Amino acid sequence: MSLYDKGREGFLDGSIVWTSDNIKAVLVDTGSYTVNLSTHQYLSDIPSGARIATSANLSSKTATAGVADAADITFSSVGGASAEAVVLYKDTGTAGTSRLIWYTTSGSGLPVTPNTGDITIAWGNTSNKIFKL
Repeated sequence: MSLYDKGREGFLDGSIVWTSDNIKAVLVDTGSYTVNLSTHQYLSDIPSGARIATSANLSSKTATAGVADAADITFSSVGGASAEAVVLYKDTGTAGTSRLIWYTTSGSGLPVTPNTGDITIAWGNTSNKIFKL
C-alpha cells in the first residue's frame, strides 16, 4: 500500500481534504497500467482501459490521528478484465484534474476476476486502517 507523491502533496497544500472531498476508488488492471508513485498525478495517468470499475464516493470517512478510514465499498455489476489493484482518488468530475491518492495490490479479494457480480472491498481493521499520513 502506497501513497502517490502528488497525493501527499495535495494533503499538505490543502488541495485534498479527506473528510469533505469526493473520494472514490477504482479497480485497476495492472496488465494495462504500470504505477509510478513519483510522477502520476491524475486519474488520466491511468489509461481508461485499465480502469475496470469505479465506486461511489467513500462514506463515513474519518481522519483521526492522521489515519484515513471509510466505510467498506461495493462495486456493482462488475465485468471486464481482471483487477489486481485499487486506487483511491479525489474526484473532480474530470479525469485530468482528479488527484491520485493511494495505490495497493494487496488486500482481501485481490486480484479479482469480474463475473458481472458485485465486488466488495473491506478496508483493513489494523491501526493504520486504509492508510496513515
